[in-house]
Amino acid sequence: MAGIQAQFHIDWPGFTLDVNLDLPARGVTALFGHSGSGKTTLLRCVAGLQRAPQGRLVVNGDVWQDDGHWLPTHKRPLGYVFQEASLFAHLTVLGNLRYGMRRVAAAQQASLDQAIALLGIDALLARKPEHLSGGERQRVSIARALALSPRILLMDEPLAALDLKRKQEILPYLERLHRELDVPVLYVSHAPDEVARLADHIVAMEGGRAIATGPLRDTLARLDLPIRLGEDVGVVLQARVAERDAHWHLARVDFPGGSLWVRDGGHALGSPVRVRILARDVSIALHPVLDTSILNCLSATVDQLAADEHPALALLRLQVGASPLIARLTQRSACELGLQPGSKVWVQIKAVALIG
Repeated sequence: MAGIQAQFHIDWPGFTLDVNLDLPARGVTALFGHSGSGKTTLLRCVAGLQRAPQGRLVVNGDVWQDDGHWLPTHKRPLGYVFQEASLFAHLTVLGNLRYGMRRVAAAQQASLDQAIALLGIDALLARKPEHLSGGERQRVSIARALALSPRILLMDEPLAALDLKRKQEILPYLERLHRELDVPVLYVSHAPDEVARLADHIVAMEGGRAIATGPLRDTLARLDLPIRLGEDVGVVLQARVAERDAHWHLARVDFPGGSLWVRDGGHALGSPVRVRILARDVSIALHPVLDTSILNCLSATVDQLAADEHPALALLRLQVGASPLIARLTQRSACELGLQPGSKVWVQIKAVALIG
């Protein structure tokens, strides 16, 4: 059976981990939540670094743990990337990579050249760790994990120790891994921008439990449990660059249901991109609005209304073709517009963040 089935229960004084998850066999699954929500504990259980007596773990049909079986960490075909790179100071980059491959049978070894190329570290192979930047060290750490031919890649906040400049340096390499890797990735993070850029699937953790799980687009659009990726609720849509307006430095991106004008990020025509649309940046009208500064005006259908955190506000889930959006408006506006499920409206999107 393809995919990951992870069921763990741990009781500690002041903390309980209790999860039962079915995760996809491919793509990036983000374990997202505040510090102390159980993300790293769950990851350590998958790795076998934390033993959960009441647990079951099946990876693509192979049982790694159940009531009568326990596969120790060193026998689990996984790669683990920690917050700190933890490279051997006395070895070169190439020496660190080769050291990590010692426990992999020769017939199962991934192409070391492929890992080096994916992370763009071929020019660093002769250097010692002390001569690498933080971002370079973490790229070497990821390449070392990939060299083990892992069946699953575990990443525990790999960018948390980096400053903003180094994060921006390494994110394109993580996006490349996302596109080209054929193994599932469990990615622990509490950083909204990383989740929005990289995740296909999300597990929202709180108090040791998974309070929501599913595809990123659909899970972020839930109104029964709105997930804040940072400062506001919103959605992340997969799109493709369809047109570029060089004069105004804009690009038109198409998504299932419509198109949007965004700031030109330099992507080639046809390139896949993601756009993040926050609820606060979506307004509602009953008719198309003319003579406005807002470039994006799309036809939509009201799908659901729900109360927001403040009694004056409401959250509105809309469908634009096959794609969901969330808007925030006052309860008064929703009443005066007569909004209800099935209402046909026009949405104006005031700002769209192109996130890669």
